Formats: sequence, structure tokens, C-alpha cells
Amino acid sequence: MGIDLTADMQTNLGPLAPLAGTFEGEKGDDTAPGDDRGIEKNLFRERIEFTPIDLAENHEQKLQGLQYVRTAWRLGVAKPFHAQLGYWLWDAKARQLFHSFMIPRGMTVLAGASCDAKAREIRMVAEVGSPTFGICSNPFLDAEFRTVRYEMKLTIDDQGFSYEEDTQILMKGRQELFHHVDKNTLRRV
Repeated sequence: MGIDLTADMQTNLGPLAPLAGTFEGEKGDDTAPGDDRGIEKNLFRERIEFTPIDLAENHEQKLQGLQYVRTAWRLGVAKPFHAQLGYWLWDAKARQLFHSFMIPRGMTVLAGASCDAKAREIRMVAEVGSPTFGICSNPFLDAEFRTVRYEMKLTIDDQGFSYEEDTQILMKGRQELFHHVDKNTLRRV
């Protein structure tokens, strides 16, 4: 379902304006650490609901944005395997896009990018230890599955959007990084 935005909201949301509404994807692909800490592949469907928020003001900084709820289910399974809450925020003056989210495993991310208000392909990045675009995990995840970098490529088109996320994890007992990759194409419903 689309959301009718005022002309001001269309302008103030910058690259986020096409995302207001509800989207579903049926052909998601998830490469994640398995229970044995090997590679697990999952096909999934998901639903993301983006709702405009009121203007957020940090003194002279003004942020317009969308709050969202993301839920994903393995194909053929009724119980969700992933849930996520967050915000997409646009700072028009600084031409910066922020993506902040948390997952119910005790992890939060604030990724960011510089881009134009009409950008339709955006690359977001967060790194552990960064004071601005960073990653914070609970003690277990930090010790066993430490996320050191998060990258997201978002591509917006007239029918919806596609994304590819690369969550780079240093797993206990492994020398090389594990690339937990999620990707999907979602269409407005």
C-alpha cells in the first residue's frame, strides 16, 4: 500500500520518498553462519513497512525520515527467522543518509552515506569502533560472531527496490571473515 505524501514530504525525504509504504519480496537469498558455524543458505520472503515520521531536530540539524519494521520468513515456514526495527533518516543540508536498526539478538547498527536527494543507487557502510557509523553487539556476539563491517547497496526503481547486505563477521576459531550476505527485490503492495 502506498502512502500519500505531501509535496513538502516528497521533497524533504530526499532519496527516501519512494520507500514510503509497504513492500514484499518473495525471492530473498540469505548466506549465513549455520548451527555448525559452517555456511547455511536460506531462501526467504519478507515484508517491510516504511512509515514517515515527524521532523527530528538536533539543534540546527533537521532530519526527515521513515521508521520501519522488517520481517522475514524462510520459504515454506510460518515462523519468522528475522525481525528488524529501525529508521532511515535524510539530512538534506549535509546530503547524508542514515540507516539505523536493531535486531532482537542484541545488535545495533548505524550506517551512513553521502548522496544526492534524487539518488537511486546508494551504498551504506558501518564499521565496528567507528564513533559515527558504527556497530554495537552484546557480549556473546562480540566474542563469538563479531560483526566488524556492514555494507549495504540499495537500488530504488519505479516499482520498489532491491538491496544486498554484506555483514562481515569474525567468527571465533576462524581466521577469515565470514560474509553473511542477504539480498532481495521488493515490490510495493
